[in-house]
Amino acid sequence: MGVSIALLIVISLTCWGMKKRKIIKLKKQFFEQNGGLMLQQQLSSRRQSLETTKIFSAEELKRATDNFHESRVLGQGGYGIVYKGVLPSNNIVVAIKKSKFGAETCNEQFINEVIVLMQINHRNVVKLFGCCLETEVPLLVYEYIENGTLLEHSHSKGQGRSSLSWEVRLRIATETASALAYLHSATSTSIIHRDVKTGNILLDQKYTAKVSDFGASRLIPLDQNQLTTVVQGTFGYLGPEYMHTSQLTEKSDVYSFGVVLEELLTGRRVMSFDRTENERNLTPFFVSSMKEDKLFHILDDDIIIDGNTEALKNVANLAKRCLRIKSEERPSMKEIAMELEGQRAMDMHQWGTGDVGSQETEYLLTEDPPSDLYSIDISEPMCSQQMSS
Repeated sequence: MGVSIALLIVISLTCWGMKKRKIIKLKKQFFEQNGGLMLQQQLSSRRQSLETTKIFSAEELKRATDNFHESRVLGQGGYGIVYKGVLPSNNIVVAIKKSKFGAETCNEQFINEVIVLMQINHRNVVKLFGCCLETEVPLLVYEYIENGTLLEHSHSKGQGRSSLSWEVRLRIATETASALAYLHSATSTSIIHRDVKTGNILLDQKYTAKVSDFGASRLIPLDQNQLTTVVQGTFGYLGPEYMHTSQLTEKSDVYSFGVVLEELLTGRRVMSFDRTENERNLTPFFVSSMKEDKLFHILDDDIIIDGNTEALKNVANLAKRCLRIKSEERPSMKEIAMELEGQRAMDMHQWGTGDVGSQETEYLLTEDPPSDLYSIDISEPMCSQQMSS
């Protein structure tokens, strides 16, 4: 009897050991498959990034999400699923993005996004806490925010959301411009976002803008001013020169930002088949309306208030300059950020709400201290398709 029990214990321990070794081997396989070695090299070469970017274990993120329980799902689509989690080590609330795709191109985008975000420290850019590489598809761990995207707030009238005021829209535009200006000119290597759109601008409870989704972004060395690459981005936001020649420059982001300004001014979606044919694509309709001096026919009624006529004209003209066909004729994001900041200062002086202040101005092109606000990236990735609509 004693021998049988001992034999049973030995067999159980052997099976347990074999199972544990199999799990360890599988985790190692996933780690290498998901670019873990490359990422470790990048992290070790960047001391600051090593301190702020963590590689989480699969077990940590399972505990954070109750084993990825469906009640923790924040959003899902063609890109995969985003979960709300609470890190067991410090009780910080996070958003965990789990891709549906295991394709090599998606893993490249994943590593690209991590490497790009490791270099950024700006209050208007979503903060990356870390990632997990021990699962079949890699996971990204971000700041969390429950207030959604600018897209949702811009086009959700009558759906439980109040319309954004002109003051808030102008501040969001200014903060987004400052983040893009920082990416283009204040980092050691120029970063082109490549998918600037209202769906990739997140808002916290105070409607502070956070630029997100850097999966399609590209790093351009300082001695280069353009890059030839496969066209990626969202239809309606892509600059014509980028679509036709695949030449990616900082001015590609400028064009996309001009489209964002259009949306903020008009409250209209970039593309809609519910509109008449000449109004279906917002950009040509917006530009032609400007040329015909019909700007106030297409503006969102909610932002037209006493005393802001000139401000609306100024921002509309800035949007038009961003949308110029020739990329070299568009302003830089630094110029755009400064113009919008100046407009805010004039508006606040006129409204008597105080000075926008040198404190905000200094954030335009400088690194900011980490924010304690949480952000979530629920944008559709480009790995599912070359161009989304």
